[in-house]
Amino acid sequence: MDHDQATAALIESLRYVAPEIDLAEVDHDRPMAEELELDSMDFLSLVTELHERTGVQIPESDYPQVQSVADMVAYLTRST
Repeated sequence: MDHDQATAALIESLRYVAPEIDLAEVDHDRPMAEELELDSMDFLSLVTELHERTGVQIPESDYPQVQSVADMVAYLTRST
């Protein structure tokens, strides 16, 4: 999966989890929990939705590596 595909998968997954989010307004380097106001259940739903869309399993031990939009896109890119 390249950067554009990972970004598209994340955008679609975020739209599913939190449809009110406008990623154009989001700082991609800040933690999603703060920037997108995601609680722990939203984050778990996001990880689950990304797994369904991409096949990438993100173990809980890797959650610190995927805190921002940029981190998540990089993780998805290198995991496929």
